[in-house]
Amino acid sequence: MDPATRIRRAHTFDEIAELYDRGRREPPDHLFNDLFAQAGIEPSSARILEIGCGTGQATLPLARRGCHIDCVEIGANLARIARRNLAGFPQVRVDTASFEDWEPGSLSFDIVFAATSWHWLDPQLRYAKAAQVLRPAGVLAFTTGGHVFPPGFDPIFAEMQNCYEAIGEARMKWPPPAPEEVRDAREEIEQSGYFENVRVTRRIWVDEFTADEHVAMMSTASDHRLMQPAKRDQLFAEMHRLIQSRPGGRIRKHNLTMLHLAQKKA
Repeated sequence: MDPATRIRRAHTFDEIAELYDRGRREPPDHLFNDLFAQAGIEPSSARILEIGCGTGQATLPLARRGCHIDCVEIGANLARIARRNLAGFPQVRVDTASFEDWEPGSLSFDIVFAATSWHWLDPQLRYAKAAQVLRPAGVLAFTTGGHVFPPGFDPIFAEMQNCYEAIGEARMKWPPPAPEEVRDAREEIEQSGYFENVRVTRRIWVDEFTADEHVAMMSTASDHRLMQPAKRDQLFAEMHRLIQSRPGGRIRKHNLTMLHLAQKKA
């Protein structure tokens, strides 16, 4: 996306920080198991810089594993709630700043980690800045991915495309690409010139939502925040109706997480 759109969308989360805290869930445990197994670093000894911590969805699992974490969060409201959520972990600190402007001082890190936030960073600066703050042979780790539609996906999502079309906001090509066709960032990492030994772990996992939970989560999506409020309200009301009308009132969502790890070049 163009820089102006990227910046605008990245700032929407702070405008709804309390809703973001309620609507977004912690990542699955396998993400963190993969992270430390592949990095070859013991969590309790790891010094981590987390970029874009939000209200602490990925920070809390890291903190429970004993990691020492410095978080950089551009949103003042998000950072305030993250500090509240992480108050029981004295080894965690949350700074309010953009990663691009943040000054590490004398700090250096074993891991620079970004869960679903790497794409919000300036592509001209992010790899160089990450390499700058990593210790020798330190690890850059970030995730990309999103909602995917493997065989057996919940058909309600095909129905929901009609909801988007009804308000003039249809965006997704249907049928969408298969999960194995979703590109990772391996080539981009290698072309940056700052990292080597690039590894990508792809996992598909399933989450379930009630109507209220799904609407709360979608209410935090940056592209939906930029919709006209009346259109957004109509969309969410119809989503809610569709989910509530099915037996059990729940949906199953398949997610693809691609964990990228790369070692800082000597």
